[in-house]
Amino acid sequence: MAREPSELRSDCPVAASLDLFGDRWTLLILRDLLLVGRSEFSEFASQEGIATNTLAERLHRLLEAGLIVRRRREDDGRRWTYSPTHAAVELIPAMVELMLWGTRHTDGNAPAWVLDAAASDKAALIARMTTVAKERVVGT
Repeated sequence: MAREPSELRSDCPVAASLDLFGDRWTLLILRDLLLVGRSEFSEFASQEGIATNTLAERLHRLLEAGLIVRRRREDDGRRWTYSPTHAAVELIPAMVELMLWGTRHTDGNAPAWVLDAAASDKAALIARMTTVAKERVVGT
């Protein structure tokens, strides 16, 4: 769901994107959902130590923006699972570039298999990650 122009601080697409996922946690939640396959609240909370109230707010924001959907677990109706939408899957090339940039210019390290795959054929790596993430898209 696109924000109304009056809600944006700028008509610059970079600024508008940062308004949506430019905080400390949102891209990490999307990373875990898209690239790692996490899908439950407890899985997101435990990985990076995000406070549960912050996680709940970020998940709500992603739901409102149309980047994720949530469904009740079939085996436990009190719990939810989260899945990416096609709009979220479109972020994978940018996430790969951020991983590679972060490996080159920060103390962070992308997994060795990502670095090897990106060095030999980055387009194939992105295509493979996108295919896997699209398999997680539900009900969009």
